[in-house]
Amino acid sequence: MRLLKVATCNLNQWAIDFDCNLKNIKESIAKVKQAGAVIRIGPELEITGYGCEDHFLELDTVTHAWECLKDILLGDWTDGILCSFGMPVIRGSERYNCQVLCMNRKIIMIRPKMWLANDGNYRELRWFTTWKQKDQLVEFLLPVEISEAISQTSVPFGYGYIQFLDTAIACEVCEELFTPIPPHTELALNGVEVFLNASGSHHQLRKLDLRLQAFIGATHTRGGVYMYSNHQGCDGGRLYYDGCSCIVVNGELVAQGSQFSLKDVEVVIAQVDLDAVASLRGSISSFQEQASCKTRVPSVAAPYILCQPFNLQMSLSSPVKINYHSPQEEIAFGPSCWLWDYLRRSGASGFLLPLSGGADSSSVAAIVGCMCQLVVKEIANGDEQVQADAIRIGRYTDGQFPVDSKEFAKRIFYTVYMGTENSSDATRKRAKLLAEEIGSWHLDVSIDGVISALLSLFQTLTGKQPRYKVDGGSNIENLGLQNIQARIRMVLAFMLASLLPWVHNKPGFYLVLGSSNVDEGLRGYLTKYDCSSADINPIGSISKQDLRAFLCWAATHLGYPSLAVVEAAPPTAELEPIRSNYSQLDEVDMGMTYEELSVYGRLRKIFRCGPVSMFKNLCYRWGSILTPSEVAEKVKHFFKYYSINRHKMTVLTPSYHAESYSPEDNRFDLRQFLYNARWPYQFRKIDGLVQELDGDKIAFKELSEIEKLGACPNGPGMGVVAAGSGDPKAGL
Repeated sequence: MRLLKVATCNLNQWAIDFDCNLKNIKESIAKVKQAGAVIRIGPELEITGYGCEDHFLELDTVTHAWECLKDILLGDWTDGILCSFGMPVIRGSERYNCQVLCMNRKIIMIRPKMWLANDGNYRELRWFTTWKQKDQLVEFLLPVEISEAISQTSVPFGYGYIQFLDTAIACEVCEELFTPIPPHTELALNGVEVFLNASGSHHQLRKLDLRLQAFIGATHTRGGVYMYSNHQGCDGGRLYYDGCSCIVVNGELVAQGSQFSLKDVEVVIAQVDLDAVASLRGSISSFQEQASCKTRVPSVAAPYILCQPFNLQMSLSSPVKINYHSPQEEIAFGPSCWLWDYLRRSGASGFLLPLSGGADSSSVAAIVGCMCQLVVKEIANGDEQVQADAIRIGRYTDGQFPVDSKEFAKRIFYTVYMGTENSSDATRKRAKLLAEEIGSWHLDVSIDGVISALLSLFQTLTGKQPRYKVDGGSNIENLGLQNIQARIRMVLAFMLASLLPWVHNKPGFYLVLGSSNVDEGLRGYLTKYDCSSADINPIGSISKQDLRAFLCWAATHLGYPSLAVVEAAPPTAELEPIRSNYSQLDEVDMGMTYEELSVYGRLRKIFRCGPVSMFKNLCYRWGSILTPSEVAEKVKHFFKYYSINRHKMTVLTPSYHAESYSPEDNRFDLRQFLYNARWPYQFRKIDGLVQELDGDKIAFKELSEIEKLGACPNGPGMGVVAAGSGDPKAGL
């Protein structure tokens, strides 16, 4: 047996904060060495932080990364252990995203990334170039200050692996695993047994399984030990990196880290037998045949032994069941951890939320409540960093610290119900009850006086007095009166966030939380510069349907039973007067349901459909319940309002990224914001298709009538009807 103890880790790094990052790296190495592991891998670009973005273009960023690496190599951190560190490296005039593999205070090799992530939220080609010389390792001259410090002039640079005396080890960096021909394929044929994958993978609802199945598939038929390391936390932007560092052996998971956590450092250890890898490979005939005619990959010799022989002092890690969170748990824990990182790193003293008693703002309130519960739980588990941050933010003195989530929420969380004459008693009561369950400092404010003052000013300036539509006003008047209420709430929220800490003799400021969801952003069903405009928004990339499921879950699992009542209430903005024969409802206002919006969003973004393609797809999907004309009207209605309101995405509050069809304009969904909202060419194409389909339907109906009379020349029952359906529309 060749027994090997290996370690990977989740690190909560912060872009450009080199002190924080270096501290976490050293702490992880210390824990790994204490556990007796001889291989340690950290996340991609762990020294700088993954989210540096255009800071990667600054020479300072690269220089500081080398300075941090020198600090590590001058100490005993790498003594007796192979460590892989992620950092940017400049060779000649090109900048590369690299893994620097070090041991015994020397750099063994530098492995540049060959395939860069460049879609969705990723823009690596903006900052780095790909390494293209796969057939050789080249000499890289180390920076002078590094060379002098570690007494090493150069190091092999490029694609290859390290050949130790008893095993072979190689890197496969993040995106490379997901390419059509991943490097581990030929590396395995070259005898590499341990794969190190440093990643910067962000959370997205229902995404984790795809990632884990990739690790499992990489070693299921090829054999090997696959070590995956990821960031965990908010490193300064919209993304939450969701950890879940793990170790897979021959297609079986043997160790898995947490997906959501407040810890800055989490180490995942496994003890494996490399002879099991050799045995599996030797039993697969096709592997043997392909290995005998493989393309040779260059290697670097390292004169060290990493494995131990058979001994009962070292037990082997057994396969474990994969731990998945439900989507409701993901909504609870992901944004909660993101909010905690943002709060503790921003210098703010807490959060302020305009709480309307509706589903969206109640979801945000529940997420903050969940955050407070996680903080108290982590302190009880002995996390000194979380305790120190909580004491500082909550202004605890005399050795006190949070032991109750409601008491902690009272110190850091303000909720404000901003009612008008259009608000109902039901939403006011729901907001008050939820605030009591969470423990927030709750205010109930009427803003009618401010609205009246503005309308009086408008009447003085223009001589006109606008009316609501239910009172005989026009659409323009109706919309203007709703916008006044919404925008006053935003102004009041920011005023309270800046002054309430002063009122209560607290330093600093409060962060205003937004509460618009991804579907409202897609449709533009929000007022520009209303309460959707905030400092940050934890639900801006989550669908209404997922939020309603979350509310049901949170009512029980977070201990906030009033959320069940919130979920059962029909969504309404409460910006128009309530009458005996009229009550404003979101889906009526929008002219579409939230369920339909999710369908439109996925077709538009994930399946890259324009109006015509969306129409064709929906004719198949909805053909059994809608005519082509009805489908066409729905598609046109969506694209009309999507394009009219797209400009609102340019000022969308920075939101936690959670959904694959997010319309967020900053980096994920890059499109124009000035459209011809009539879509003349595309809508004409749809109209033409509708005419063709209607003509086919008429002909089909006539054929069916003939069949019923038994006069069909091909005999009865030979008409073209969708299988299993008596409805002619089902086949459209």
